[in-house]
Amino acid sequence: MRLYAAVAAGGFRRYATYRMATAAGVFTNTVFGFILAYTYMALWDERPGLGGYDMAEALAFVWVGQALLATCGLMGGGFEDELMERIKTGDIAVDLYRPADLQLWWLSVSLGRSGFQLLGRGVVPMAVGALAFDLALPEHPLTWLAFLVSVALGVVVSFAVWFLVALSAFWLMDGAGAVQVAWLSGTFFSGMLLPLTVFPGALGEVARLLPWASLLQVPADVFLEKRTGWDLMEAYAFQAGWAVVLLLAGRAVQAAATRRVVVQGG
Repeated sequence: MRLYAAVAAGGFRRYATYRMATAAGVFTNTVFGFILAYTYMALWDERPGLGGYDMAEALAFVWVGQALLATCGLMGGGFEDELMERIKTGDIAVDLYRPADLQLWWLSVSLGRSGFQLLGRGVVPMAVGALAFDLALPEHPLTWLAFLVSVALGVVVSFAVWFLVALSAFWLMDGAGAVQVAWLSGTFFSGMLLPLTVFPGALGEVARLLPWASLLQVPADVFLEKRTGWDLMEAYAFQAGWAVVLLLAGRAVQAAATRRVVVQGG
């Protein structure tokens, strides 16, 4: 496990070197947060209590979403392009020869990246949002810890989804289509545009059961203390369940994919 801890630490340091990209990301998240916040204010003025949130909770949902946009990979896991490129060029053969598991290696990289993104791109937009708007913040200190646990589970679910997307390159000539579908699904079904509790009827029920709900909707509800006690345990079970299912699916697809790898002389 020391190997994977070192890989995660390396992933954290690697993304920490992209200072200009991080600053640009903070600026983009903050600006987009203001746009969404004012849109939500207009909507909640017309429909108070929409989706079970009051105005302060809805605004907090916006800024939690901006904090988790890169952390939970709502629009991309941050590693799939590199992994897909290695598959297409054949460099994946080198990865398979390493004395390390391919899935665990990239999971460690993703955890390190997400840890940096939470600190580097998540804290500042959230702080700006809290200063500019009246946000509903947790009343109990332990809620912050419960929120971080939920975020960690969301990161694992996100990795598992994007790992499956990346492995599609073993069969597809160009994985751009799979990436686009995953990007759109993550944006829509995570609650990034609107809380999933706003979605009507069967659409809302289905959306709340999909894995993308683990990336934003569930952590945001934990942050807003909508999930406490037994409901909190159910939220964790939902996220952990999807993490296990998707990681096992990734393991199965990885086993099938590696049988397609042909290396000259071996």
